[in-house]
Amino acid sequence: MNTLIIQQLIERLSSLLRSESRHQLAEFGLQPVQFDALCYLASCNRYSDTPKAVTEFLGLTKGTVSQSIKILESKGLVLKQADKNDKRVTHLGVSQQGELLVERLMPANMLKLACHNSSEDELGKTVEMLRTMLRQVQDANGFKSFGQCQTCSHNQKRDDGSYFCGLTQEALSAQDILLICVEHEKRSQ
Repeated sequence: MNTLIIQQLIERLSSLLRSESRHQLAEFGLQPVQFDALCYLASCNRYSDTPKAVTEFLGLTKGTVSQSIKILESKGLVLKQADKNDKRVTHLGVSQQGELLVERLMPANMLKLACHNSSEDELGKTVEMLRTMLRQVQDANGFKSFGQCQTCSHNQKRDDGSYFCGLTQEALSAQDILLICVEHEKRSQ
């Protein structure tokens, strides 16, 4: 019974957010799926900015993601760049115009209004509960976590305060560790 209620509540919240999103995005000639791809690209790191990673993160078909990227590119919101080491790989960057659009529309106004009267403690508990639920759904179904580098087992903080990715063997900046990564592995508790 509780599981059904949880699903109904999540679906209702999602429906309300989608409705607001569709209404706002119509002004820019975008669909929610295209904006979802743009938001993902605005928050992912340099290892995760490929069409394949967008497809995995959104759980959509390659065709849907490809069409979404074409539309975002045609509107000047996304820029394509070939990988320096492997010309078969395409990286997707968010243009300044794309970043401004994400900043303008995220977080959703209705969510900002709803959270306005909540305490930091209440909001923190909500975030933690939702994170836990997301992790449990991902674990139970074998989905990639796409977490921030700061919570990844590959992320190493060095004695001098700098960060290093043990998987890619590359230095990470303080900004890098706040971005989401396709290679994210949860730290063991």
